[in-house]
Amino acid sequence: QAEPDWTLPIHDNQVFGQVLFDRMEYQRDGDNELALWDAQAWIGKDRNRLWVETEGETDLSSDSGDIENFDVQYSYRFDRFWDIQTGLGAQTTFGPSPNKERYSAIVGLQGLAPYWFEVDTNLRVTDDGDVSYDLEAEYDWLLTQRLILQGRGETLVAFSDVEEWGVGSGINNVGLGLRLRYHFSREFAPYVGVSYTRFLGNTEDLREREGEDVESSSFVAGVRWWF
Repeated sequence: QAEPDWTLPIHDNQVFGQVLFDRMEYQRDGDNELALWDAQAWIGKDRNRLWVETEGETDLSSDSGDIENFDVQYSYRFDRFWDIQTGLGAQTTFGPSPNKERYSAIVGLQGLAPYWFEVDTNLRVTDDGDVSYDLEAEYDWLLTQRLILQGRGETLVAFSDVEEWGVGSGINNVGLGLRLRYHFSREFAPYVGVSYTRFLGNTEDLREREGEDVESSSFVAGVRWWF
């Protein structure tokens, strides 16, 4: 068999990295005010990377809140558009009430689905053996070269009741959002938008029992930036 007359692709061994604050935002729903963050960072080569993600919120009126996740994962790019990830995650609450924390083993996928949907999905098993699955998806409409409308959806499915964490088995919630951002540069873009969350099923019942809202609509304003 003849040798090919072109060279095979060479994987670059250079180490790269990025820090992205996807959402650093203020939310207002009636009298409720929240500060929310959603950030990620990675360092590594073309295929193998160390990946860190964190997401959470603080109630500005009570100084209470939660770190919804703080994940440290090994990420392997097995396809042009997809990474498989595995690692450990932590979830904590803070504020006047007694703080809680729990830890999880994680297996996830992150990448670009058909029709250019950005997808981040994880299967988590906590240190108590509770299993859950979360999914986030985003889509950008380019209105101009600088003005972008982003749609966002997320959901969580739990396979058991965990009342201590306000989690019921089944589909827990559905979150939807629209954010309009303006890129002053590639790296920096302030935005405004709206966000909607609805709790469902057993989780809805748990929240009603505790006197908590099961539905909320919020105005949001924030900034997206990376370096």
